[in-house]
Formats: sequence, structure tokens, C-alpha cells
Amino acid sequence: MSGSSDCLPISNQYPMQNTCWFLLLSILWNVASLCLAADAQDPANPNASDQAKAVLKYFQSLVPQSGKHLISGQFDDYGDQASLGLMSQIHNKTDLWPAILGVDYAGRGGVVIGPPNKAAIDYWRQGGLVTVSTHLYDPNNAIGDGGLRDRNVDLNALLDEHTESHAGWMKELDRVAEGLQQLKDAGVVVLWRPFHEMNGNWFWWNGKDPDTFIKLWRQMFDYFTHTKNLDNLLWVYSPNHGEKVTDYYPGDRYVDLVGLDAYTDFVDPDHIKGYDEITRLPKPFGFTEFGPHGASNPPGNYDYVQFAEGVQKNFPRAVFFMCWNAKWSMAQNNNTKEMLSRPEIINREDLPKEWH
Repeated sequence: MSGSSDCLPISNQYPMQNTCWFLLLSILWNVASLCLAADAQDPANPNASDQAKAVLKYFQSLVPQSGKHLISGQFDDYGDQASLGLMSQIHNKTDLWPAILGVDYAGRGGVVIGPPNKAAIDYWRQGGLVTVSTHLYDPNNAIGDGGLRDRNVDLNALLDEHTESHAGWMKELDRVAEGLQQLKDAGVVVLWRPFHEMNGNWFWWNGKDPDTFIKLWRQMFDYFTHTKNLDNLLWVYSPNHGEKVTDYYPGDRYVDLVGLDAYTDFVDPDHIKGYDEITRLPKPFGFTEFGPHGASNPPGNYDYVQFAEGVQKNFPRAVFFMCWNAKWSMAQNNNTKEMLSRPEIINREDLPKEWH
């Protein structure tokens, strides 16, 4: 019957009880949200070293933007060519040292760990941070460039313990782990950045089925974390800017930092895509690779103040960046001192001393 009390909404029949339920649900939701946030702030490796925890907490403390909050970085070189050469050139040019040194284990004919590790240990002991990447070789192809750009690699075969691909893959992982172990023994915390630009189409691990890629990331994570006991690693997820930047995300329990690789003169949302999507992940964000002009043949005359201004205006949640080497580098382009001297930039001399 219209107007009968048994047809009224529950909120009108039992206003006090409904309010209590609402308050209870709100409290439970807030508690759950806080727990999830706390979990997201813990290192991906539950057994991370105290130094690794301290470095991660420092990155986390820079979110949201305020005061000095943007850590500078420069990639030096690959394999046998890795050194502190570019860092010294930047210092000679600016009287400042970038906070982060980047090196890569890719060398001619396979993984090379000697020169990259020497540079990394030296820079860490001088008060800097270190990020390591590896342009991994196709475990099925040791010819020429090691199959870096092979397009027919079956990720499932790498995961199948009964295949030759898996055996080759594990051999490559062991070699990489050997290098990371040397850094652990030297007390170096490593921002470890595997499988970069996985959403692209130029490396053998690029553009694969996301679920299979995630299995491969997690397999490496579990092997390095639980078998090799590499407790000095902070795991960095770094797709190329553009589309599908979170499709390959392996989960909060497998990642510590996130970033975008971007090569462009124009540091704005029209030219760097995916920022809103990736910053919804509960991890500190940065530009894991930046280079002016584009992915090839930069002229070396970029005004690096434009980069800093673009980050400040359009990507305010960024807390770190790493410029690429050669003619993309801070050593080769213009107004590097002006950029590194900006009030928001954190250089090596600004980092906490107690890590080292």
C-alpha cells in the first residue's frame, strides 16, 4: 500500500542503525586503505637490507612535491665502456655531481660486470646512488648483438624448466646475479631496472602477452630475492611512455619504484603519455630515462632548464630522473649547471650520508 512504512527505504525506517552501519563501514574502509598504503610502502623484498629500506624510505619521503624533491641522475655507459667519465665531465662543467649514476651490464658477447661494478662501487662510496639495467640477450641467440632485437622469443619457453631456452635464461640470470652480488658485498644499494620499455616493440621482451611477461618478472624477482638472497635491490618498473604503461605491472609486492622512459624536447602531456596512469600506482615515480630530441641522432644543443621546468609544471609527482648518455647527456647539452642548481634538484652532495 502506498505510504506504508514497510515500503520506506531502510534509512527512513531505521535512521540510527543505518548511520551506525555507515560509520562502521567507513571505519573499516579507512583501516583497510591504511593497511594497503602501508603494504605499498614496504620494500618488495621482505628481507631487504636496512640500507635498502633507508634508501626506499628516502624516495618515499619526497612524495608529494615540496622543497628539494627531484633527484638528478646520469647514465654513463654499457659494459666495458662504463666508468665515471660522464659524471666527471658534468662536474667539470657545473661544479656539481648528479645524485644517481646509471650503468648497464650489456657488453659485447654477453653480460659484462667488471667496469660497471667498479664505477658503481666508486660512486656509491663517494656518496651517490646507483641504478643498474641490463640490455639482456636472447638466451637462444649468442650471435652478433646477442639477439637483443629478436622478435620471436617465446617467454613461456624461458619459464619451462624442460627447455634449452630455460637453461640459457638461468645461465644469464646467474651471471647478472653474480654482478649484483658483488655490489651487495660492497654494501651498494642498487636501483635494479630490468626489462625496461617492455610495452615497446624493439627488444625481445617487448610487447609480449602481459600475463606471461608478469610471470617472467616474478620469476626473476623470486630467483634473485629468495634463491640468490640479493637483499640490496630496489626493483624499478620502467615502461616507455605511451600506451599500456601499466599493463605489464607485476604487482605492488614485486616493485619499489616506477618510471617512464621518454625521448623528446617537449616535456608536457602532449609529448609524454602515460603519467596519469602510472602515478596511480602506489610507488614513487620518476623519469627512468630521459633524452632530448628523440630516440636517435640528438644534436646535443638542448636547454636542460626546459626539462626541469617541464617536470615542475606538468609532472609534479616526479622525484627522480636519469638522463641518457652520449649526445643526450647533461655533459653534452646546454644549461646543465642552471638545471642542477635549481632549488628543487637533489644532487649527490644533498643526499643523506648515513647510507654509505
